Amino acid sequence: MIGLLAKAFIKNHTEYSSPEVRTAYGLLTGITGIVLNFLLFAGKLIAGLVASSVSVIADAFNNLSDAGSSLVSAVGYRIAAMPADSEHPYGHGRAEYIAGFVVSASIIFTALGIGKESVEKIFSPEELIVSPLSFAVLGASVLVKLYIFAYNRKYGRLIDSAPMKAAATDSLSDCITTLSAVAAIIVYAVWNINIDGYIGLFITFVILKAGIEAAKISITPLLGQKADDELIEGIRNDVLAHEGVIGVHDLAVHNYGVNRNIISLHAELPASMSFTEAHDIADIIENELSGKYSASVLIHTDPVNVDDIEEVKCREIVMSVLKEIDESAGIHDLRITERSGKRYLAFDAEVPFGLKISDDEIKKRLCDKIAGYDSTLITNIEIDKKIY
Repeated sequence: MIGLLAKAFIKNHTEYSSPEVRTAYGLLTGITGIVLNFLLFAGKLIAGLVASSVSVIADAFNNLSDAGSSLVSAVGYRIAAMPADSEHPYGHGRAEYIAGFVVSASIIFTALGIGKESVEKIFSPEELIVSPLSFAVLGASVLVKLYIFAYNRKYGRLIDSAPMKAAATDSLSDCITTLSAVAAIIVYAVWNINIDGYIGLFITFVILKAGIEAAKISITPLLGQKADDELIEGIRNDVLAHEGVIGVHDLAVHNYGVNRNIISLHAELPASMSFTEAHDIADIIENELSGKYSASVLIHTDPVNVDDIEEVKCREIVMSVLKEIDESAGIHDLRITERSGKRYLAFDAEVPFGLKISDDEIKKRLCDKIAGYDSTLITNIEIDKKIY
């Protein structure tokens, strides 16, 4: 159904990376979720009241919260599609992640409410009424929820949507909770054993787990997650492919929503190159990366004196110490300058997180090694943490 509606109402519906297409899919799946979940709520509520089953009624209100979550998702997509303005110069793309978090929070609160009701039913069980209506409604519910799971998973992957991925996880857990409610009624009908409250408690943990997993999907990008290694490697290789570029460091990708990135990096160029030449190369690379990765790009150029024998020697000495500390360590911005008759060696040492050795100890080792080479050099060392 979603596929047919997309073909009918979404222009260029297969261009999943397009902001307009992503928004349209978000609204379409959101509205569909509202309608289907509200119908399931009404049907299960009637079936639960007829059967006097807390697990079925709990499952009904779970679907009502799902309808609310679909509404939140739709609103989130609408806000995320709003253009940048003076108060939000990087756009509103993160509203999508916020919507996903609100959806997950509602799932968690629903689970806690169901848990409270289930515990009460364990200590004060009520007689269940076995009804063909209950089985019919719950059976249909499983099929509908499987469909909701399928389209949210499919389009959530295609447009890389946190709210859709959260909805898919929740829908799959809903299938489990509904089948559990059916099991409670069957056990009562066959063996006259009332496990309704216990099933309701089981449903609580299933929904709670789904809510926590969904929250992780949305919270991670809001906190500022590391970009994919494949993306970083692709950017690095694209920059190094340009003639004159010696190295790349301090590469960062800041995310402000799906397909809304800001890329910043330092490109090392020969010190012999004129300022104008270096600026032109930076401009060319910025334009290339901007078009390829649909991002805003900022490049800082660092001069590297590849012909200075002393700087080359110092680089070799520093690298020998850093490689002893960690094989992935590196160096950038090394330069020797003279001021007031004194000679200064400055550089940034890049080391990974989690080393047992402290930054001060790293600096001490480097200073001792450099002093052994040339005691007249005054060192100025910055320790950077290696992200990629």
